[in-house]
Amino acid sequence: MGRWEPDARGRLAAAALELYGARGYEQTTVAEIARRAGLTERTFFRHYADKREVLFDGSDTLLKLFTDAVAGAPVGTAPLDAVAAALDAAAEFFTDRRDHSRRRQAVIAAHAELRERELIKLASIASALTEALMGRGVAQPAAALSAEAGVAVFKIGFERWVGAEEDAPMGRLMRETLEALREIASDELAE
Repeated sequence: MGRWEPDARGRLAAAALELYGARGYEQTTVAEIARRAGLTERTFFRHYADKREVLFDGSDTLLKLFTDAVAGAPVGTAPLDAVAAALDAAAEFFTDRRDHSRRRQAVIAAHAELRERELIKLASIASALTEALMGRGVAQPAAALSAEAGVAVFKIGFERWVGAEEDAPMGRLMRETLEALREIASDELAE
């Protein structure tokens, strides 16, 4: 190993994503990721439990952004509007991360194990949002419905953003997706 360089975690994440894209997720080993980053396997395992967790780095930060935005919404804000504030916070988190998000999503989409892990992470966000809404005094099932709807909007909005041909801002796509959900719900109520 050469001279110490900063940001081992970031270097490992970049090396992993590069190798997953070039060689495939299943064919890439932790040793190869560490070597590409100029680090040791031991250093890899200090930062990540396994090679799939490299793809989910930032999940805790995203979860905190979601729950902090809900908790910080003004008193009297409707549950779905509090979730909308969380979606705006998430969109801000992804500013300047579109290329990385596209490459990451391509790796995840190609592997059932990673898709399952992604769904587990989304379920964790829904659970945390439910708790945050209940902390604001929102009763069940409104808290859970709003949280689950928010995660569905996030998932679909994110997929639209990484798949979009034009350079549409993620925040706009999230708001459009939430508005589509509101229209569906109001159409159903009108019938």
